[in-house]
Amino acid sequence: MQSFEIQITVTQEDLDNLNHVNNVRYVQWVQDVAEKHWHAKATKNILSDYVWILLNHNIAYKNPAVLGDVLTLKTYIKEAGGVTCLRIVDIYNKDTDKLLASSETKWCLVTQANMKPARITDTIRALFS
Repeated sequence: MQSFEIQITVTQEDLDNLNHVNNVRYVQWVQDVAEKHWHAKATKNILSDYVWILLNHNIAYKNPAVLGDVLTLKTYIKEAGGVTCLRIVDIYNKDTDKLLASSETKWCLVTQANMKPARITDTIRALFS
């Protein structure tokens, strides 16, 4: 599957009392990059018809990030079938290429009209292939 990436710079608001990026912030970034990936690939019609709902989130914290670090968030769809997909997000320090966190999330595609699960069509699957 195609990967998608963004870069962010750690700000003071991202830090916890240890002056490292707060674990909750990583979770937010995982959701943010997933949403950006979806919006970058999907057509207006698809975006108006469907939305992804998070079902399960697993994250492994490997190394800390600190104020001023530039981070690369890379994501891709590991597998998709039925109404769900598994998304991987890896967060790296841009300068050192050190892996800081790795996440696997399970998402369910739902129709916006009734918020019921929707099968992932070949058209949607092709957006990420």
